[in-house]
Amino acid sequence: MEPYPPPPPRRVGPTGPRAAFLPRLAGWIIDGVIIGIVNRAVDSFTTAGIGVMLGFVVQLAYSVYFIASGSGQTPGMRIMNIRAIDATTGGRVDPGRAIARSLISIVSGTVFVLGYLWMLWDPERQTWHDKVAGTYVVPTADFPVEAWPG
Repeated sequence: MEPYPPPPPRRVGPTGPRAAFLPRLAGWIIDGVIIGIVNRAVDSFTTAGIGVMLGFVVQLAYSVYFIASGSGQTPGMRIMNIRAIDATTGGRVDPGRAIARSLISIVSGTVFVLGYLWMLWDPERQTWHDKVAGTYVVPTADFPVEAWPG
């Protein structure tokens, strides 16, 4: 009788360097303040309904522009020395993935911010929007940025 092969080793941590929770949280807060200021200015010139729609557009455009740039960094991420990369190539996040990431980030925050907190127990430290878009957020010390926004 042949013995069973040993089970594969259980992966305990991420397969590479990943950004920690606190730098990601701080970057998110910084970006939220920037977007909030822009949205407040837009609201002062529009009606409430139009302001909400424009606020959504501003948030989407902000996120997609910076994440799909060569640096993969929003201003908040830049301050915190982290960036988003494509999980498959380790390079630039393409605009389609950046759009998906931005849209799903809204879902990540709707259920008790569970999608954002997911990274705390995920082996690859990915949030829901990272998983859907196929991205990782990594420290710039391990994945340097050549130019910002790139």
